[in-house]
Amino acid sequence: MMQFLAENAATIIVSAVLITLLGLAIRSMVKSRKKASGCCNGACAGCPYSKSCH
Repeated sequence: MMQFLAENAATIIVSAVLITLLGLAIRSMVKSRKKASGCCNGACAGCPYSKSCH
Protein backbone atom coordinates (compact mmCIF):
# COMPACT_ATOMS: atom_id res chain seq x y z
CA MET A 1 0.00 0.00 0.00
CA MET A 2 2.77 2.45 0.89
CA GLN A 3 4.59 1.59 -2.32
CA PHE A 4 1.47 2.43 -4.33
CA LEU A 5 1.14 5.78 -2.56
CA ALA A 6 4.82 6.56 -3.06
CA GLU A 7 4.70 5.71 -6.77
CA ASN A 8 1.55 7.73 -7.39
CA ALA A 9 2.03 10.63 -4.96
CA ALA A 10 2.22 13.28 -7.69
CA THR A 11 -0.94 12.02 -9.40
CA ILE A 12 -2.80 11.87 -6.10
CA ILE A 13 -1.74 15.40 -5.13
CA VAL A 14 -2.62 16.88 -8.53
CA SER A 15 -5.99 15.10 -8.50
CA ALA A 16 -6.75 16.38 -5.00
CA VAL A 17 -5.89 19.95 -6.02
CA LEU A 18 -8.06 19.73 -9.15
CA ILE A 19 -11.00 18.29 -7.23
CA THR A 20 -10.65 21.06 -4.64
CA LEU A 21 -10.56 23.76 -7.33
CA LEU A 22 -13.59 22.24 -9.05
CA GLY A 23 -15.47 22.19 -5.75
CA LEU A 24 -14.60 25.82 -5.06
CA ALA A 25 -15.71 26.85 -8.55
CA ILE A 26 -19.03 25.06 -8.16
CA ARG A 27 -19.53 26.58 -4.70
CA SER A 28 -18.83 30.04 -6.10
CA MET A 29 -21.33 29.51 -8.91
CA VAL A 30 -24.01 28.31 -6.48
CA LYS A 31 -23.43 31.28 -4.17
CA SER A 32 -23.57 33.67 -7.12
CA ARG A 33 -26.76 32.07 -8.37
CA LYS A 34 -28.42 32.30 -4.95
CA LYS A 35 -27.31 35.92 -4.56
CA ALA A 36 -28.89 37.01 -7.86
CA SER A 37 -32.66 36.94 -8.05
CA GLY A 38 -33.31 34.89 -11.13
CA CYS A 39 -31.28 35.90 -14.14
CA CYS A 40 -31.57 39.63 -13.61
CA ASN A 41 -28.47 41.49 -12.52
CA GLY A 42 -29.92 44.98 -12.90
CA ALA A 43 -28.10 45.84 -16.10
CA CYS A 44 -31.12 46.13 -18.37
CA ALA A 45 -29.33 48.00 -21.16
CA GLY A 46 -27.48 44.93 -22.41
CA CYS A 47 -30.08 42.34 -21.50
CA PRO A 48 -31.98 40.60 -24.32
CA TYR A 49 -35.03 40.28 -21.99
CA SER A 50 -35.15 43.94 -20.98
CA LYS A 51 -38.50 44.59 -22.64
CA SER A 52 -40.27 41.73 -20.88
CA CYS A 53 -38.50 41.81 -17.53
CA HIS A 54 -39.61 44.99 -15.78
